[in-house]
Amino acid sequence: MVKNSPDFPCVLILGALSDVALALAEVYASEGSRLVLAARRPERLERIAKDLNLRFGVTVEIKELDVRDFASHGAFVESLSEIPDLVVAAFGYLGDQQKALDDFEEARQILEVNFVGAVSVLNRLALRMASQRQGVVAALASVAGLRGRMSNFHYGSAKAGLIAYLSGLRNWGWHHGVHVCTLIPGFIRTRMIAHMHTPGFLTLTPEQAAKRIAKAIRKRRNQAYIGPIWWWMMAVIRAIPEPLFKRLRL
Repeated sequence: MVKNSPDFPCVLILGALSDVALALAEVYASEGSRLVLAARRPERLERIAKDLNLRFGVTVEIKELDVRDFASHGAFVESLSEIPDLVVAAFGYLGDQQKALDDFEEARQILEVNFVGAVSVLNRLALRMASQRQGVVAALASVAGLRGRMSNFHYGSAKAGLIAYLSGLRNWGWHHGVHVCTLIPGFIRTRMIAHMHTPGFLTLTPEQAAKRIAKAIRKRRNQAYIGPIWWWMMAVIRAIPEPLFKRLRL
């Protein structure tokens, strides 16, 4: 039986060792997409690449990418054997809020991974896509970027910057044949929040999140909450007047 042509023949996933990225890789492999998986420790992807190739019969290429090594990003993009049809930026670093207050190096890492590194690598990839006037750029932001909270305002501010950046890139991309999708998840049961106690009804598994992310990308959504309840929750949180909001222990 011949498979239907995938929506995205070549998919590049940045931060491919994250739990959501691995679930996304399986979604796109099951659709027959060629995969390029990029991560800071590419050797950890070798077993995953072999498994995806064996189960789905797709080509899986592994690349090294350190999102904080900005000087290497040009060479990384140049090393790609083809311009991807879809790029998904799935990397992130929650960090330690209190440590970031005490130690600027922790704050710097949060900002560089979640915002500066994303801008550096996505700028280059968007330009390559624009040269062929085709392609989709998608990136995982966070509900934390929609209003600063005392519990994670370093991480939240980086994600807020990413949301604004993606909005502008989407405006630019529309004129250059490139679509940009801002993905806004809430809680996902990943290693990054394993230390947190999150409400079950608000928390998705990586597999559930991956399916919703893939659907939003396929529909060429401009901005998509990964879990519709978050739109309502964040509408309420954003509507709280600042004099009251600053008194809350959020």
